Amino acid sequence: MSQIEPPTPKSPPNRFNPRKLRLSKWTARQPCNREKHFLVVELLEDEAGNLLEVELQAVYSGRSQWLDWRELRDSARWRIGWH
Repeated sequence: MSQIEPPTPKSPPNRFNPRKLRLSKWTARQPCNREKHFLVVELLEDEAGNLLEVELQAVYSGRSQWLDWRELRDSARWRIGWH
């Protein structure tokens, strides 16, 4: 008889107001190339003012990357603030 493992608890999504993302601080759960802390430096919106993407800048290296803003809701990948 095989044992059934209990389901792993899933972290609740990060909750935030997308309109207040500019200059917000984020921590990557799994840093890459020593880039752990990020700052939202720019927002990309469509003609109607709907947020599409954010530009994240790594504090350590200064490297920037564009990211769909909804990816920041994934609490398995991102934490709000610098930890």
